[in-house]
Amino acid sequence: MKPLSIDGGWVYQPRHFDDDRGSFLEWFQGDRFLAETGRRLQLAQANCSISRRGVLRGVHYADVPPSQAKYVTCVRGAVRDVVVDLRTGSPTFGEWEAVELNDRDRNAVFLSEGLGHAFQALTDDATVVYLCSTGYSPGREHGINPLDPDLGIDWLDDMAPVLSAKDAAAPGLAQAEAAGLLPSYQECRAFLHSLASAISESTEPIEETP
Repeated sequence: MKPLSIDGGWVYQPRHFDDDRGSFLEWFQGDRFLAETGRRLQLAQANCSISRRGVLRGVHYADVPPSQAKYVTCVRGAVRDVVVDLRTGSPTFGEWEAVELNDRDRNAVFLSEGLGHAFQALTDDATVVYLCSTGYSPGREHGINPLDPDLGIDWLDDMAPVLSAKDAAAPGLAQAEAAGLLPSYQECRAFLHSLASAISESTEPIEETP
């Protein structure tokens, strides 16, 4: 796994095994994930979305804690996947990084709690699947308009963006920050530290009573 420029984001590049039957790969490896991120991915929900070319989904995020970490890949077609730092006080607050996910390279992106997520479908029937650390909870879910000029996400301009009514009506970054809707970098780091501490405690050897 390779860290992204935004703390808490990674891209995983799996090894492919190809032969005359087709191809095989491991798109998630728990041990490698733990070694690289220092945490385990608790699976609470698995999602699948299918989008026609030009569809924009996001920027989505959830309240911290517990928020929602996501491990994302594209199993059909291609998408421009974007991780956005929405954590106030972060050294990279307001910055974003894009990774193409497609059915050739089979890369995956992991984003930690507090980061925003969005993607643009580059093909028809672009199929994205993602593993989530918590289930969907409408009261904790929020969005930032993906076309917000303050974010300035470099979406491909050769296709008309198609947004849901909810995403189109979402506030911009500055508006969400002023309203106190964004997670803070400090509380996100504290939450991740608690996850790491829980792992450490669970792996400590148990002393036997003589």
